[in-house]
Amino acid sequence: MVFKVGDGDYALPADEVLQLESFEGATHVPGAPPYVTGIVQSRGRVVPVVDLRVRFQLPPAPRTLDTRIILVTVDGRVVGLLVDSAREVVTLPATEVAPPPRLVAERSDGFVRAVARTAGRLLMLIDTRNVIGGVPLP
Repeated sequence: MVFKVGDGDYALPADEVLQLESFEGATHVPGAPPYVTGIVQSRGRVVPVVDLRVRFQLPPAPRTLDTRIILVTVDGRVVGLLVDSAREVVTLPATEVAPPPRLVAERSDGFVRAVARTAGRLLMLIDTRNVIGGVPLP
């Protein structure tokens, strides 16, 4: 699943993605980390939502009709990732995937686990477990 946050193009492994939803707001959770936008209900489940703009230390931006929640599963738990837009599903040949450059690896808090070039653009493959680290999970 390819998605956009700020000016960056990112990707998640398809086997971690459960579904894609429009963002219609979230219920605030007192005491949650600043990057936890709140909780939403999806298919009978209460799901915490991580705002990747905040998590990636990007400036806030207005929500638009393109804003999406990508529901992912990590260790059997479901978390929503709030992104500026979700574009497409692509197949990345292993030959196009490489470890991130050292500077990226050192500065990204372990959020970027690989980079890939596809269709003339660079994608950063995120490490979902590190991105949601510290999120209170149901």
